[in-house]
Amino acid sequence: MTVGLAAQAMLAGMPTPLDLRKTEVDGRVLISVGTSVLFDYAADDAGLRNLAAVTLPTLGFTGRRVAAVLGISEVYVSTLRGRVREEGSPALARRRGRPPALRPSDLAKATRWRAAGQTDAAIGRRLGVHATTIARALPRGSNAGTGAGFEQDVLPLTEQDDTESSDTEPSDTEPSDTEPTVVESQEPTVAETNPEPAATEATTAAPTGTALAPFTGSARIATGVFHSRYAGAMLLHPYLHTVGAESVFATLTGAPARRYDDLAVLATATLGFALGIDTVEGAKHLRRGEAGAVLGLTQTPELATLRARLSALADGADPLATQRAFAKGMLAADPAGDPVYFVDGHFAPYSGAQPVAMLINGGPTTKHRCAEPGRDDTVVVDARGRAVVFSSGEPTGLAAALPDVLAQLREVIGANAPVLLGFDRGGSFPKAFAACRELGAHWLTYRRAPLVTATATPTTSWVVRGGKRVAVLLADEAVELTDYGTARQLSLFEHGAPVLQVLTSDTTATGADLLCWLRARWRIENMFKYATEHNGIDTLADYVMATVPDPKMVTNPARTVAKAAVAAANAALITAERSLPQLLAGPGSPAAMNAALPKVHRRIEKAKAALEHAKAELRPIPAKVAATELNPNAKRARPRLARRGLQMVLRLLAFNAEAWTAEHFNAYLVDPNEYRAILRNLLHLGGQVDYAVMQITITLDRPDSPRVARALELLTQELNATPARLPGDRRPLCYQVAAAS
Repeated sequence: MTVGLAAQAMLAGMPTPLDLRKTEVDGRVLISVGTSVLFDYAADDAGLRNLAAVTLPTLGFTGRRVAAVLGISEVYVSTLRGRVREEGSPALARRRGRPPALRPSDLAKATRWRAAGQTDAAIGRRLGVHATTIARALPRGSNAGTGAGFEQDVLPLTEQDDTESSDTEPSDTEPSDTEPTVVESQEPTVAETNPEPAATEATTAAPTGTALAPFTGSARIATGVFHSRYAGAMLLHPYLHTVGAESVFATLTGAPARRYDDLAVLATATLGFALGIDTVEGAKHLRRGEAGAVLGLTQTPELATLRARLSALADGADPLATQRAFAKGMLAADPAGDPVYFVDGHFAPYSGAQPVAMLINGGPTTKHRCAEPGRDDTVVVDARGRAVVFSSGEPTGLAAALPDVLAQLREVIGANAPVLLGFDRGGSFPKAFAACRELGAHWLTYRRAPLVTATATPTTSWVVRGGKRVAVLLADEAVELTDYGTARQLSLFEHGAPVLQVLTSDTTATGADLLCWLRARWRIENMFKYATEHNGIDTLADYVMATVPDPKMVTNPARTVAKAAVAAANAALITAERSLPQLLAGPGSPAAMNAALPKVHRRIEKAKAALEHAKAELRPIPAKVAATELNPNAKRARPRLARRGLQMVLRLLAFNAEAWTAEHFNAYLVDPNEYRAILRNLLHLGGQVDYAVMQITITLDRPDSPRVARALELLTQELNATPARLPGDRRPLCYQVAAAS
């Protein structure tokens, strides 16, 4: 799009582009320059906003300024302009979501062919789409012959669907007038041809027997036999029962509901994360009936219900307290065995257009090796790599976040329980050491570079690990740390030279034992990697953010200018002082030198005075100022951490459940290299779930591998020895593996 000379002449004499501004009044947006209004449109009119975005750059305003005024990204402005050049005005209001499978011309053909008596399957083959696509696209009243009879239209469910007004709230995803986000498009809600799992005999009547508590929610299964492709995921229920998931979930309350109680919503999300969906939106890819059979539900909630109910639960919850409750149950039922814990920060980058906080000091991340916005999770795991507590917030250093998670850990394990906290160099600061000392915890970390010279004589230290003797050459000595005090330093020697140094407050354990534990810190790195890949701890949980004035302290540009003035004055003084010896060593006569000396001295004195003046100007200027002092419109976007926090709790619960089940499974498989991958695939093992009046029997399909099948049989026998229950159900679970065919 271009603007001719007439338009440029009309804008002659207008204020500078910096005067371009946006004003919102009573739902209207006014884009103006000086006293002239260029655009006036409704606040929710994305088309006219996009028109302004592609027009203003052609009038002389920079893309960066246009993006800042309109509240979109500079990249999106460029994208819109490119689209308009290629597609014209239709690109200003592009349809969001998945493109339709059928073009209007294809839909017209399908309508004619159905009226002529062709089946949906035949029409789909001709158009290259599935028959279900044809059935959904054409009106339900259209008749379609089958050649041998007719094809029955899809009937609506007689029972009210799970998107009732009492169960749902408006979605919290971004409105369609924002720039595109990387979120999967939601399919239109349609009546399903078979929304319930296959059952031989299913009934919703309440089971008899005094041993059972009343069910809550109309979607609860009473009795029936169901097949599920996710039957293997029921192996996680013993862990949930062990840590008291039902009682912990009971502390969370959301909006009132009839079909799905809060327990069903939370269990559905946990199951989804355990099965590997990255986001809540991924729940729509699960077969609702077969997934529901794993949870004691006729079918799992629809996506709209699940998203809204989770948001309502999170808004009234304390996710950190919920995580502490799960951690207490886990450590009480299955202690780690060693009082060693590891803590580290996990940076999750944000790629959207909101002004999210950057990594502390704008430094590079360890993930992408560049400074970028995002959030920071600080997690504590036990000696077996199980997540215990966490905190989440804007990016900070590990030393700043450590006191909070350590206080949470103390609340979980008790004020007097022994603790050895291991962390990497990111927390190797006196502030972190002092926080550990105040909370009665020993700490263990690497010394930051550069290494110091060891004064102690290296000696051999050994420890037995995994039945093997590990011997190392260490120099063990006490050192003084600034702002902390006395600490223990271990210098590891290899080939006669120190290769690393370890600092700790533990003076009783052997050096080799401490070094082995610090090397085991990679367990938390493995936890981050696994939970990111399979449980989605990196994914964005909520697109809506609160935009507030930016409180960040930034570098003061006035001080930068003043420091440059000091540097220039200092350079001038050096040049002036250098001219004196140059004069005296020059070829001139003594008389000429004596005549030039006063001028040189005056130049030196003037340079000294200029330097002192520049330093005096620099002293009162602060090094950091609030971002709002430099730019009153500086904003900071803050995500709703409660919503993301609750999802984090459920993701870590799924991770710990899988880790616990995998440990018990590997006791019979004895394959330390592949047992996690094998167990993860067993969660997708099909099977049959028989809901009887007094018991729930899970018959898992037999794995093809004999050794895996044998280990699975032994695991089911172990689980049956202490029967578990589904959350919200009082019937015991009984596991078995189908007999070999």
